[in-house]
Amino acid sequence: MGNHRAPRRGAKSATPGTPVGTTPDSSSAGKRRAVKHAGSRGPLFRGLPSAPVLLGLAALTMSATGAVTLSHNGVATAVSPNLQLTSAANALSGESVVASTSAKVQRKQAVSRDSRRDALQDASTERLQEAAEAVAKERNAELIKLAKSAEKHAAVLETKGWTLPLAGYRLTARFGQSSGLWARSHTGLDFAAPNGTPVMSVTGGTVTSAEYAGAYGNQIIITTEEGEELWYCHLSSYSVSVGDKVRPGEVIGTVGSTGNSTGPHMHLEVRPGAGDPVDPYQALIAHGVTP
Repeated sequence: MGNHRAPRRGAKSATPGTPVGTTPDSSSAGKRRAVKHAGSRGPLFRGLPSAPVLLGLAALTMSATGAVTLSHNGVATAVSPNLQLTSAANALSGESVVASTSAKVQRKQAVSRDSRRDALQDASTERLQEAAEAVAKERNAELIKLAKSAEKHAAVLETKGWTLPLAGYRLTARFGQSSGLWARSHTGLDFAAPNGTPVMSVTGGTVTSAEYAGAYGNQIIITTEEGEELWYCHLSSYSVSVGDKVRPGEVIGTVGSTGNSTGPHMHLEVRPGAGDPVDPYQALIAHGVTP
């Protein structure tokens, strides 16, 4: 029969055509898996720049020429070179172009809002200032008008206002009384006071007489603009002269007892239109003065 051994279990079969027990040539093993190509891969890719360099070049190209992109609806849209350059740079750095652009827009909008708000505040402040100035000007005009009116009224009071002729006194004889001291009824109002007490002009006017007048003693006559005469009699002295202009309350003489008198006092008469005397008490009341 032959002296052959059976192959061990698990041993690989020999290649067809190869005698059993012969080792296949290692140089010919795996030729189908490692078939050599005519050209080499190395020279083909060795000259190309790396990916970051290519992206940088693309960015420079787009920054110079610009780019055209397609929107979601297919419409071509021009993209500015600066945006392309920024996009390429951000692609290299990993930053978001959209986020950066959005932040810039928000900053611009915030600055614009602040500018508008400042402008509105300035305009509002200017309008308030103009309104305040207008009110102040109107108020000043009214104050000036009131001041002029007050001055005019004061001037009228200085010449036409009435006041009491003495500061301290007592009334001793009234208008119309009868007594043996007078030839007829009393024609005035007597203010009794110590000798030398200052006598003041009852109202404004012009001194038309300042002299000794017999029974009236030392007498001063002051005539108002309306032609009304006021007589101050029995004075111990007088300090004005004919032609002097006097104001209400101005001192014109002093209390005395000259002429037909029984004691120091000042006899006051009021004669409208330089005519007959009227009651001085009622004349003072009519002008707002109560003796």
